[in-house]
Amino acid sequence: MAPAPAAGESGGAASSPEITVVLPAHNEAEILESSVAEVVEGLRDRGRSFEVIVVENGSTDDTVAIARRLEQEIPELRSLSLGEPNYGWALRAGLLAASGHVVVNFDVDWCDLGFLDRAVPMVAPADGPAVVVGSKRTAGSEDTRSPLRRTATVAFSTILRVGFGLSVSDTHGVKAMRRAAVAPLAEGCRFGQDLFDTELILRAERAGLATAEIPVTVVEKRPARSSILQRIPRTLRGLAKLRVALWRESLPGARRAPVRPSAGGPSR
Repeated sequence: MAPAPAAGESGGAASSPEITVVLPAHNEAEILESSVAEVVEGLRDRGRSFEVIVVENGSTDDTVAIARRLEQEIPELRSLSLGEPNYGWALRAGLLAASGHVVVNFDVDWCDLGFLDRAVPMVAPADGPAVVVGSKRTAGSEDTRSPLRRTATVAFSTILRVGFGLSVSDTHGVKAMRRAAVAPLAEGCRFGQDLFDTELILRAERAGLATAEIPVTVVEKRPARSSILQRIPRTLRGLAKLRVALWRESLPGARRAPVRPSAGGPSR
């Protein structure tokens, strides 16, 4: 990796950066370093002030050691470590630890700097959308995943539109958010694993924040870690619980239940 620019040219050490990229990482020893290099070098080349936060969660390989070594070598990088494998709580932890004006979520196996280039100018202005989703379903997108996973995404999105009134066609994957607008909502999110980002976007829309979506091309660097057949029933049960929780919160005089991390499980 090329040396970091001099202080003040890039990186977030001296002041709050423009962009925070959050990378959840569970057992990603094989590709973590190359993915971090792709993001860091890409943002340095663009002259953006930024930080990268790797949120290791429950890894049993060398992910923790690699993240800590990279933290020592790359001034723009910080690493966090959670005790359980939970993708959703890793996203939440990264968002709440971020200092950038805009927070961008990537997966270690899917980093899309082209999405960042298009989405950050949309969410950065105070009068822009608070969340921009990289949709795998909107016009112009290309999804190279397996037919079963594409079908599951269609079904999930349909449930969210019909059952929850969600306006965007996707909630999982890459997204950009204006931190000041969404971080308070993230603090109150109660569902982790597969549903944190879904709950966050639902809460954003219900709070009156604007959301938007742009097409993306999905090309993953490795196969999915968890079986889609295992995730489907787990996600459906989670959606039912989320629907009940949101309904109860809408009742007059309702009080929010305290936030407790959900049980672990394989990260996606």
